[in-house]
Amino acid sequence: MSVRYIAHLDMDAFYASVELLRYPQLRGQAIVVGGRRRAAQGEPNDGRFETLRGYTGRGVITTSTYEARALGVHSGMGLMKAAKLAPDAILLPADFDAYRRYSRMFKDAVRAIAPQVEDRGIDEIYIDLTELVAASAAEGAPDPWARVRALATDIQRSVREATGLSCSIGITPNKLLSKIASDLEKPGGITVLREPDIKSRVWPLAVRKVNGIGPKANTKLETLGIRTVGELAHADPVWLIEHFGNTYGAWMHAAAHGRDERPVVTYSEPKSISRETTFEDDLHPVRDKAQLTEIFTALCVKVAGDLQRKGYAGKTIGLKIRYDNFKTVTRDLTIDTPTQDAAVIRRAAGECLKRVPLDRRIRLLGVRVGALVKPGAEAVGLGAAMGALPLF
Repeated sequence: MSVRYIAHLDMDAFYASVELLRYPQLRGQAIVVGGRRRAAQGEPNDGRFETLRGYTGRGVITTSTYEARALGVHSGMGLMKAAKLAPDAILLPADFDAYRRYSRMFKDAVRAIAPQVEDRGIDEIYIDLTELVAASAAEGAPDPWARVRALATDIQRSVREATGLSCSIGITPNKLLSKIASDLEKPGGITVLREPDIKSRVWPLAVRKVNGIGPKANTKLETLGIRTVGELAHADPVWLIEHFGNTYGAWMHAAAHGRDERPVVTYSEPKSISRETTFEDDLHPVRDKAQLTEIFTALCVKVAGDLQRKGYAGKTIGLKIRYDNFKTVTRDLTIDTPTQDAAVIRRAAGECLKRVPLDRRIRLLGVRVGALVKPGAEAVGLGAAMGALPLF
């Protein structure tokens, strides 16, 4: 089988780095992004920034700078717990509109050099460099791996010029290894691994570093005496299958040896487009009705904007609510004509709302549009003005 050259690009502390473009005076400091969104908190107007000291609430960290991570603070951690570890860390609100804008910018910069890109989220992508390397070989380039490193350098430079942000890139023969490699020399690193490097660079790592081995599997492996990728590689595959089942056990054995045949998928049709928000404080359906109505409508407007920007319309409108007891309910309504109109989405989601209990405080609200089509052959439903819509 011919060698593939697959890159995984991961933006460095992406959300926090975008915030540092806004506040360059904070560079080098421990910064946490999370809690209230920017629209709710606003900009500091006196030059002073909120810190974690004295924080109360149940917000979680979206991301943090490397200086904050050195203090034990990391994404997904509760802000109150983080406040005990790093009370003087600066707390900035999230600005997801800005993060999505910079996400599009860095991906466009990459595609200008290497068009074979698989989008894996707001801050990471896979890139298939195989054809570019083959073209260089045809032109007489002697060392394909040197060409790979040169391409990675060009991509990093292009991303920085387009966004002002840094990224880390791992390049290996497959997606699994490249995902691991991109994390080895952060921030701003380029890590190239070949098959002979697996034993020295990958096997000493903790098994949780393998994408696909989650917390539960990691805990179970540890109880079985397996803590590193190398120990997993030396485990009897039959024994792994006995403990983890045919599919997952066999995959673990292959992954530990760095085997992964998955292609870079450059395009796939989305099944749905959604927006949701988790509230800093639970909102009451009656006492906080005006605020919930505003948020509900804003979600519908954002989903409609996403549909229009991506060129889709949908017939199935969905509502998602999570209560203060963490119970989640969803309701769907299928309309006659595909739509990308905010008023139509809002009206259909409002009908879904009538079919859910509103007797508890709400911690999360979401709106989804599914059964997507490309508008054209079918008419796109248009709705009434927002002002004519009922309250939450």
